[in-house]
Amino acid sequence: MSLLEITRVTKKFSGLIAVNEVSMNVESGQIVGVIGPNGAGKTTLFNCIAGAFPPTSGSIVFDGKEIAGKKPYEICRLGVTRTFQVVKPFASKTVLYNTMVGAFAHTKHLHEAERKALEVLEFLELGHKKDVVSKSLTLPERKKLELARALATEPKLLLLDEVMAGLRPTEVTDMLPIIRKINETGVTIVIVEHIMQAIMSLSEKIYVVNFGKKIAEGDPHDVVADVDVIKAYLGDEYVTTQH
Repeated sequence: MSLLEITRVTKKFSGLIAVNEVSMNVESGQIVGVIGPNGAGKTTLFNCIAGAFPPTSGSIVFDGKEIAGKKPYEICRLGVTRTFQVVKPFASKTVLYNTMVGAFAHTKHLHEAERKALEVLEFLELGHKKDVVSKSLTLPERKKLELARALATEPKLLLLDEVMAGLRPTEVTDMLPIIRKINETGVTIVIVEHIMQAIMSLSEKIYVVNFGKKIAEGDPHDVVADVDVIKAYLGDEYVTTQH
């Protein structure tokens, strides 16, 4: 059985259809990529999965439970956590404090939250920064902190929304093994990313969305060679000139 099964999910905002009958299956332990042009509906789909927006219609089943329409904190406690495109830690608080915020998803005890946060920070090689105020971190460090806060919630499924956006090529290269290491601990990952080097390297399977609709799915190398995918990214003119 799939860990995450999305069936014909639609999200409408007044007259705008941001997500249009999208279906996806994610098996436990996979890294699955979601790509598409800006405005394609990728983040809206993440928001539906994580509970920020209830879908207008369709089903989202996680670990055998229907989660469509549940509150974000309910979905988080079931084991689904997401990161955000724009990293916004509590700037005046320490790295440890920020990470503990995530740990409180599963405990009310301060010492237990601190223990979990320290464990996660060591795993991400941020332990030496635990007492540093978050606004002093570099962008790559803030990205790691976003991951730390998410991992402190003990997710089964981690939704990564452009976690590498804004990073230099060398910093992207450094981030790839971190994401793989998270996956190797048993965390299933769905990743939205515009950096094709990263998505191709990480993903076992890719879904492509454009104007809210799924237009392709499958093996990364097959998907990026798909004519509809090339049209979505580069336009009909490019496809015409290549034939």
